[in-house]
This record gives sequence, structure tokens and C-alpha cells, in this order.
Amino acid sequence: MVEVAAAVILRADGSFLVARRPAGKVYAGYWEFPGGKIEPGEPAASALARELREELGIDVVRAYPWITRVHVYSHATVRLNFFRVLEWSGVPHPREAQTIAWQQPDAPVPQPMLPANAPVLASLALPHEYAITTADTLGIEVMLERLERGLDRGLKLIQIRNKMTPPDEREEFAHAAVRLAHRYGARVLVNSDAGVVRLADVDGVHLTARGLMSLTERPTGLVGASCHDTEQLARAMQLQLDFAVLGPIKTTASHPAATPMGWARFAELTWGASIPVYAIGGMNEADLEQAWRAGAHGVAMIRGAWG
Repeated sequence: MVEVAAAVILRADGSFLVARRPAGKVYAGYWEFPGGKIEPGEPAASALARELREELGIDVVRAYPWITRVHVYSHATVRLNFFRVLEWSGVPHPREAQTIAWQQPDAPVPQPMLPANAPVLASLALPHEYAITTADTLGIEVMLERLERGLDRGLKLIQIRNKMTPPDEREEFAHAAVRLAHRYGARVLVNSDAGVVRLADVDGVHLTARGLMSLTERPTGLVGASCHDTEQLARAMQLQLDFAVLGPIKTTASHPAATPMGWARFAELTWGASIPVYAIGGMNEADLEQAWRAGAHGVAMIRGAWG
């Protein structure tokens, strides 16, 4: 197993840096994320800083562990430990005869892309905030008002989760929420316990932990799942879901009897995860930095999303 530190270098506008391998290297001409081999005994974060200094002439100021992907090439099996680099000093420039380019997230992917890197692009497109509706407590009209307010400030990923309202009202709310979200370019998943997962206009489904463990194959569309332990998270990765939600991190009003796992346990469970993982349980925007430090893709919020 060849251990590699790989960098997703992100600018404020969402663009990220890719590099094309120079002549004389394996897979010459292929595009990839910058980075390189981790030396024996070297921490992955240290290898990342060293490689970016050598390849691009920049010094890492702020970077967070992200996802880990294993890929079997003909010449080696490689484990890529991805970091998101959000702050650095210096101006990136090629120092090893490679070509570099800033890639907009909605632009066509440069080709050819190294096979191990290509799946990462879909994960990178997920936003840092995952908002979960709570029409059961707020009421449908208020929930739709707050949903529009959240979409107006930039929410891009929504889960419809209202299990207590009557089925006809539940479906009416789901249709209205999807229409509203799509008007703002946001994607919508329906909780698999909500009873409206067959809506033709939703973008995917969010599985409960129980539903996840009983699943035999991956559903179509965008798919997330709630996880609370190692076994459930492993199942989500095995099914190659788009993301998982793990918690609760803190005590919550919705699940007062659940024992919070805290950030240390969250970091332990998500280390080496091959799919993005959101932290959930008492989260709000102020928790995002801590979530990143613990290896989370972002935060999933119920009350924290709606003010």
C-alpha cells in the first residue's frame, strides 16, 4: 500500500487547483490533485505541507483532513489521504514541470483525470451545510417561510423530514419544499421514513440507520444515511453512498435520551472514511470549524438551520 497525501486547494469562489502530470512520470498527461507519497513514519499532514512546498511553492496555513480513497493501479495500490486546504501563503506555481489550472466546480472536468481522483469531484460538490426540515414543530407555513429564507442565504442541500403530520399534508409540504428549493438551485432528499420517497421530483433519499442496515443495494439518485456507530458507517461506505451523517455530537432536544459521542469519538470513527461525513446533533454554523478539524465534511442541522 502506497500512502499518499493529496490536497484539494480551495479558493473562496469554490474553484480548486488541479495539476497535470509531466512527461516521464507514470500516467503522464493525466490530471490529478496535487500531493505526493508519505514517507515511512511521516504524519500525513506533514507530508502534505512538504509536497505542496516542493510542487507549488506554497506553505499550508489551514488544512483539514477529509476523505480517504483506495485505488488499485496496475503498478501499485494507492491510499490517498485527502485534505482540504483553505488557506496558504505564497502563490501556487509549477515547480516540477507540471501544468496547473484552477477548476470551477461547475465547469467540465479536465481530461484525462486519474481514476483515483475522479470520484472525489462528486464529493467536493456537496455543500458544507445540510439542512433538515422540522415542519412537525414549526408548522408547514412557518417551515416554508424559513426554508425560503435559508435558500436565499445560500442553502444548497435539504432533507425533508416531517414524520408526525398527516400523510396528505406531508406530501403537500414535500412538493412545495421541492419546488421552492429547485427554484434556488438546491437539491432535496426525502427521509426514508417520511412516506413520500417516491416523489418524482426529489433528488434522492436519506436513509435512517435502520433502513441503511436492511438495504441490499444502493438506491438511485443522491443518497445519504444516518449513522451512529462504526458498523453503520462501514455499511454506508460499502454501499458507496454519497455521504453519511454521524452523531449525535451533543445532547439534543429531539433525542434527549441519546448519549452524545463528542468530537473526539467522531474524529475516531470518521478517520479513513471513504465518503464525506456530516456531523449532527446540536449543530449550528459556529460548529463548522470544529467539525472540519474532526474530519467532517460539514454540519447537518435541524434547529440550527432555521434560526
